[in-house]
Amino acid sequence: MPSLISNGISIAYETAGDPKAMPVLLVMGLGMQLTAWPADFVDGLVDLDYYVIRFDNRDSGLSTKFKQAGTPSLPLVFLKSRLHLPVRSAYRLDDMADDALGVLNTLGVAKAHVAGLSMGGMIAQILTARHPERILSLTSLMSSSGRRGLPGPTRQARAALMARPPHGADPERMLGHLANMLRVVGSPAYPTPEKQLRAAVAAALLRNSCPAGMVRQLVAIIASSDRCALLRSIERPTLVIHGAADPLVPVAAGIDTARLVPGARLEVIEGMGHDLPGQLIERLLALIDTHTRGKMAPDIFPRLFEKQ
Repeated sequence: MPSLISNGISIAYETAGDPKAMPVLLVMGLGMQLTAWPADFVDGLVDLDYYVIRFDNRDSGLSTKFKQAGTPSLPLVFLKSRLHLPVRSAYRLDDMADDALGVLNTLGVAKAHVAGLSMGGMIAQILTARHPERILSLTSLMSSSGRRGLPGPTRQARAALMARPPHGADPERMLGHLANMLRVVGSPAYPTPEKQLRAAVAAALLRNSCPAGMVRQLVAIIASSDRCALLRSIERPTLVIHGAADPLVPVAAGIDTARLVPGARLEVIEGMGHDLPGQLIERLLALIDTHTRGKMAPDIFPRLFEKQ
């Protein structure tokens, strides 16, 4: 796996497709590696004539880990956040956006479409707002504006996210822990077969496992300010995609994001949770391709869903 130096740290990356094709930068979410983008999704973008760039965020995958920062206490971090007290973090989302920009710089990509998932959507929002001259369009998937007061995860999703990873080096227990987390936040109408889910987790664990890095990323999200003002400043065509059944980042967060970005288009998918189920890959590819090619008219008022 190739790596590059971005923002002073090592970032692992992978590209697919013709470098002369239209570039699209994919930014993954909390604790996930570049390999979490489904192969069918990446291959589909290549077939649609895109040059696909993926990378491991700092503190995940094969990129630099901030081990010297230790593992923060999440209960203490959440308490400080509720009390509106400053939260210390090893880095912030702004730093992660600078990492993403550095990937484009090192690869010699002058302009690119950017699509980010969950935390990756937050990073993509910052990148688009602060460097509009480098971004052609933004697709924010299952992400949020970070506004205080938005609904949080369901009780079950929060419990899965907060559950302590098993101690020791038993790979089977860690596999079960992570598979349960993905199962809980997944799409109820489009479930991933258990065998496929566990195989994906096993492959991810074989590549890298850094639970402490995931905690540091979560603290970076909490420590970063809301992006409401930043979202209002975005000038690039924006598509917001969100699952109506998302238990981790409820759909209200996607609606709020779309309302804040001028002219943003909102697409709410019934039965979709906080994942990219295989049954929806073709639909997602069609939405993104239509958006990036400028064929999707922006909504003056983002289209909302009716069913819960």
